Amino acid sequence: MDIDVRGPRIGAVVTTVVLAVVLITGNPWLLAWQTLAFALGAAGRSPYGWVFRRAVRPRLGPPVAFEAPEPPRFAQAVGLAFAGLGLVGLTLGPGWLGLAATGAALAAAFLNAAFGYCLGCELYLLMRRAAVRVE
Repeated sequence: MDIDVRGPRIGAVVTTVVLAVVLITGNPWLLAWQTLAFALGAAGRSPYGWVFRRAVRPRLGPPVAFEAPEPPRFAQAVGLAFAGLGLVGLTLGPGWLGLAATGAALAAAFLNAAFGYCLGCELYLLMRRAAVRVE
């Protein structure tokens, strides 16, 4: 079942704010929350998607564009990898690794939030095209 394209973008806005606060404060607990949110999103149970469906979408008009759920889920898995690496860096060290990985996740989330360009989604599509060419 396809999803409303506005949902992942709203999730990217929240993710951008959360990751920016993590970089400003160095709070590993907040990064742990975002890592969990990425894990749930990769499993198709995004907490930000749930809030969008329950609280935001009813206040908006009906969706006009839909997308397949697989690319955003893959993007969540990529975010999970970066946030997990960032969490390791912030809690166990080295600190620069935590900042760099969190910063990379923030950059990707910001691109989606501000411009609607999902790096993880594009990576998913590139990998799919490469797999088709190999076969």
